[in-house]
Amino acid sequence: MKRLFVLAILATVMIAPSTAQELSNFNRGRQQVISPEIKGDKVTFRLNANYATIVNLVGSWMENPYGSGVPMQKGQNGVWEITVDTPSPEIYTYNFVVDGVSVNDPQNYMVQRDGTRYLNMLMVPGERTENYFEANQRGTVTYRWYDSKILGINRRVTVYTPYGYETSGKKYPVLYLLHGAGGDEEAWTSMGRTAQILDNLIEKGLAQPMIVVMPNGNPGQQAAQPLGLPEKQIDRRDPAMADAYVKSLCTEIVPFIEKNFRVIAKPESRAIAGLSMGGGHTITATNLYPAMFDWICPLSAAGSSTAEQITALKKAGVKLYFLACGTSDFLWEQSVTLDKTMTDCGLEHTFYKSDGGHVWANWRLYLNTFAQLLFK
Repeated sequence: MKRLFVLAILATVMIAPSTAQELSNFNRGRQQVISPEIKGDKVTFRLNANYATIVNLVGSWMENPYGSGVPMQKGQNGVWEITVDTPSPEIYTYNFVVDGVSVNDPQNYMVQRDGTRYLNMLMVPGERTENYFEANQRGTVTYRWYDSKILGINRRVTVYTPYGYETSGKKYPVLYLLHGAGGDEEAWTSMGRTAQILDNLIEKGLAQPMIVVMPNGNPGQQAAQPLGLPEKQIDRRDPAMADAYVKSLCTEIVPFIEKNFRVIAKPESRAIAGLSMGGGHTITATNLYPAMFDWICPLSAAGSSTAEQITALKKAGVKLYFLACGTSDFLWEQSVTLDKTMTDCGLEHTFYKSDGGHVWANWRLYLNTFAQLLFK
């Protein structure tokens, strides 16, 4: 027994240097560089790529974020560098194009996933982004699995619980937050900064402590694609599958959350919001179940409601209808039409207009805005 104990200690001692050596091998012969580096009104990007012949920087703040980018200059020891004006406070994405191949910045651990793309993040501090950084009191993001009889598969949902949930014993209101096309149950936490925004707002007393549920809006997916799970083919032309996901959301996900989390299971404590496709799902859900959610927030929404459906919402006593869209969004006219329908029907609502188009910069702004209005 004593011999086994000594061997275990030796194995532990040997593992630590091995891990350190692995990192040392990775960095051997490489000049350590800082990238990105923000200094006042300038930001510098660097890439150690001595083998490269042409290196460009492509950033989402550029006039053409899908172009070839701007050229970087090769300096000492093969480090390419470029200094540009620091863009206005926001979260941006960028990458390098090395001899025609898109690569990420190996020095920047801040990465977000957009569908199948992983992109580096440039976070510029300022008033607009102050709630996008980590708060002092942080909630918890977990994944839960539920069985969907409607869709015929086991599915994953992301759940944010506020700071103190584990020990408070309290019951909380719930926001159901839906992603857009190409997204999944991780989109709002990865690109939307949901946890950081809610943590900051709650810590500052600007928002009520709440649970946020972020489902996967792709009816054939069990979970986000990085899990490598097979997708089920859904025949959207089948009448039995009409609005299948939305029905699953309202009749399966909501009851699952209300059974497994400490929530206030009443319409006045349920909110629903979504961007683009998720905005359409938000509108459809409230059209089908007008008395289920008292707080409704479609964002850059791909959907519409009839006068009869809006009247049903008015009769149900909706407490907040927060419609938001960018003035250059390709779905702007749909939002204008929905705003007119609600006005004509006498439904009190907010039409929040912003600059810009169909981008996460707007959807983060909307969440940071309407979350302060919920459950009050």
